[in-house]
Amino acid sequence: MAEFHAHKIRPSRIAYRVGIDIAFIEELIAGEVERERFPRLVAHYRKQRYQQRMSDTSARRGASRYELEQRIEREFRQETDL
Repeated sequence: MAEFHAHKIRPSRIAYRVGIDIAFIEELIAGEVERERFPRLVAHYRKQRYQQRMSDTSARRGASRYELEQRIEREFRQETDL
């Protein structure tokens, strides 16, 4: 579930995909359950997602690659500052 949350998938969609009660997912996100483990896993998956997105930019060249890398970097910083 941490991986889905790191990929910005809505809690209702996570519940549908995984088949788990939406209330439990919302408790995880709110920090009511697994207070230490869940945020650590989310941070891990966000970093993994960031690295994957950055490596995917290698197919582009020039200004479009630079702009995409800057946008990915900015989004990652915003996610980690929350």
